[in-house]
Amino acid sequence: MGIILWLVVGGIIGWLASMVMRTDAQQGILLNIVVGIVGAFVGGLIFSGGSINEGLTLYSFLVSLVGAIILLAIVNLVRRGSVR
Repeated sequence: MGIILWLVVGGIIGWLASMVMRTDAQQGILLNIVVGIVGAFVGGLIFSGGSINEGLTLYSFLVSLVGAIILLAIVNLVRRGSVR
């Protein structure tokens, strides 16, 4: 059940981050899930000292969203040379 929750929440976070960064038209559901899960890990490293076992709270959701936005900004910077 935990992996399904990771996929669903990762998809939602990735989708929201892609909406904020205006890259939603370029991404599919699989890339949204990957961005959400990797973004949660990046956000956990930055804000929580590397802890990813916190559970699903509003704080962890926001940290994951910020991490996904940072990840998309880095990808846009590498891909295009500028952040949108």
